[in-house]
Amino acid sequence: MDIQLDTAPCGYFSISDSGVIMSVNQTLLDMIGRERDELMGKHIESVMSVTNKVFFHTYFYPYIQLYGHVDEMYFSFRNREQEDVPVLLNGVRQMRDGQHIVDCVVVIMRKRIEHEKDILNTKTKLQELYQATQEANQELERLHEEYKIKEQALIKVNEQLELMASTDLLTGLKNRRFFQEKMAHHLSLYHEEQREFSLLVMDIDHFKSINDTYGHPIGDLVLGNLATLLLSISREVDVVARYGGEEFVIILANCGEEQAFSIGERYRSQVASADWGEYHVTVSIGAATISATDTELSVFQKADDALYASKTGGRNRVTHAASLVRR
Repeated sequence: MDIQLDTAPCGYFSISDSGVIMSVNQTLLDMIGRERDELMGKHIESVMSVTNKVFFHTYFYPYIQLYGHVDEMYFSFRNREQEDVPVLLNGVRQMRDGQHIVDCVVVIMRKRIEHEKDILNTKTKLQELYQATQEANQELERLHEEYKIKEQALIKVNEQLELMASTDLLTGLKNRRFFQEKMAHHLSLYHEEQREFSLLVMDIDHFKSINDTYGHPIGDLVLGNLATLLLSISREVDVVARYGGEEFVIILANCGEEQAFSIGERYRSQVASADWGEYHVTVSIGAATISATDTELSVFQKADDALYASKTGGRNRVTHAASLVRR
């Protein structure tokens, strides 16, 4: 953080969508009498009273998720002595480095006439709320603990639902929906930062014959075993997904034409040399590398055309779309 922001005449902090503090300036630390290492990586609610945590959950989070900003929110932080430090807060939610960040600035509310005029109605209502809830603080503490437990359970459920929504149940790979989202992401990175990527489209050769000869349960077993093999070969930065039926797709990050062909050949050869028991499994692969004029659809179409060339050229081979253009 540069010195101008660190010593700005107003407090500043940024939090993740889940409320974890990612940065804080010295002005805010001085306001609430805290050290930087006390707050970094902690939840913003760790410096709030129970009442303000409830207020933060019922107003700040829903509002900033819905509208992307919060203007002139009045509430209090807790200093090291657990005393309230009333502040006026402005926040804005924006995308930075691939994730949503909430940037906030705060100003301490002094008992000055110009401030009192601005916040009189809000302050009066808050004072009434504080007085009405003072006798119920013990119950609020209990409810808050219960809420935290249920919140964690809800987070786990949401994570499971998100995993299910992006996972192919038969193979355990990412599904077509997830693949399409990642294609859009990589295309955006290419246009913004010139990050090259390539796409492999892979199809199991004579898969219908495997189903007809050994039955669909064996066909499903082949799909699952192939998925495991593909994951074992792939890099962490790549996306391996089942596109549908016996067709798989792989996004190769930071990968040009020659490397894409080489990686595709490695996939092909390892599938061909794997032990499949009584049945023999090979794959045909089409590859394409992003260019300045490409869209998501055109990149996929080029790789699909290359796959067709591999199929018609004898199967169990890799074809890059660029080689089709050069013919």
